[in-house]
Amino acid sequence: MTTRAQALIPISIAAVIIGVVGLMSIPSDSKLDSVKFPMGTILVDEIPLQVQIADTEPRRVRGLMFQDQLPYDQGMIFVFDQPGTYSLWMLNMQFPLDMMWFDKDGNIVHIEKDVPPCKAALEIATCQSVVPDGEALYVLEVTSGFIDQNNITKDSVLSIISI
Repeated sequence: MTTRAQALIPISIAAVIIGVVGLMSIPSDSKLDSVKFPMGTILVDEIPLQVQIADTEPRRVRGLMFQDQLPYDQGMIFVFDQPGTYSLWMLNMQFPLDMMWFDKDGNIVHIEKDVPPCKAALEIATCQSVVPDGEALYVLEVTSGFIDQNNITKDSVLSIISI
């Protein structure tokens, strides 16, 4: 018969290993509070959004990690140098997101709704990447519910006002 201590020791060791691996997988640039995001304005269809701009690798790595939930009129736009299949994950997020991938012309190539955060040590080890269906130049992250609330569809279009 297994004692309580015999059962808890392997579980505790596994939890510590998972936590250490999770912390080691965070690039050092993303841990810094000093990562600053410029602000911009975009439209999705005719809906205006103030966005944080993630246009460098440290900014894209940091993303919305550790931030509080955004109001529905705010988001983060990831801007890449060239079109590609860019996957995102929810590491150290504090709230669920809706995500939209846009091509160079502002057309939606992929939508993901209500993507859950990965914020606990055990979740970090199993945190899945969201992979789009097509190549994109921009990815927009907004608070979960934005897509349904604003009737965003595959026919919706991104217009950049200032980024």
